[in-house]
Amino acid sequence: MEKQITALEERLRLAMLNSDVATLDELISPKLLFTNHLGMLISKEQDLDAHRSGALEIRSINLSEIRIMPFSDAAIVSAKTEIVGRYAGQEANGTFRFTRVWSSDSGNWQVVAGHSCLLA
Repeated sequence: MEKQITALEERLRLAMLNSDVATLDELISPKLLFTNHLGMLISKEQDLDAHRSGALEIRSINLSEIRIMPFSDAAIVSAKTEIVGRYAGQEANGTFRFTRVWSSDSGNWQVVAGHSCLLA
């Protein structure tokens, strides 16, 4: 399962980098609960809208320190992430720690929860 989750994480990274809304829509659950580094709860639609509108522009995403904890129908991923980009016209660069929860519903894997924090 770790190889499958690693491949899904790479698809997600590329979709975010390219604002590929169709792939993001496929990989993110409609029930998403994502807490960003400012403590705001972000829905799937809010995330997709940021990509659709161009408000979120990511120029690079580099992951390191990736840990995957598999379960029978879920997996938890933690990754240190360097992001270079812009949000709402402002530079939004930084080093973050992301935690994502992937869940499988009949073999269809989607992100159902996530959390990010800005690292000093």
